[in-house]
Amino acid sequence: MTESPPTHSDGATVVITHRVRSDKHAEYERWLEEIAPLCRASPGHLDWHIVRPIPGVTETYTVIIRFDTTAHLKNWMESSERDRLIEKVQPLFVGADDFYISSGLDFWFTPAGAKAKLPVRWKQYLLTWSAIYPLALGVPFAVSPVLRLVGAPASLPLTTLAVTAVVVFLMVYVVMPRYTRLVQRWLFT
Repeated sequence: MTESPPTHSDGATVVITHRVRSDKHAEYERWLEEIAPLCRASPGHLDWHIVRPIPGVTETYTVIIRFDTTAHLKNWMESSERDRLIEKVQPLFVGADDFYISSGLDFWFTPAGAKAKLPVRWKQYLLTWSAIYPLALGVPFAVSPVLRLVGAPASLPLTTLAVTAVVVFLMVYVVMPRYTRLVQRWLFT
């Protein structure tokens, strides 16, 4: 039996949140080292990002994983390997294995758990572009001096890595949640 090629897709993203007991962070980090290579080896895997908690402020890890198709992402999320590893790590959690799956960049435009319709793509494009443009202009002016201050070498790849990390963080956690609420009437009409 031959497998049919995947259909066109804008990709799929899962945002996983794990609230880890304060005395279990080291064990959770070791668990991440165990699960990450298995996830990365899954068919269709594109990338994996971890937003670690701020010591003394939060206990929540956020793992963002992208796959080329929703089917590949669901295959990983429902795999026996992942189930086994989630069962293994469960005692470290304060809560549950919470996650939200979306296609493309739709997670920026839909509140978690919402059954709302998605805005048309051209509005998503304009909104995302209008948010990224000022960040792309301003963030380098803040990040570059900080890198020099901490003694990092003047390196375009290093500076670009730091700038894009800050831009993505601001987009996901600061700008887009507020911006989409601000323009939601236009966005969803």
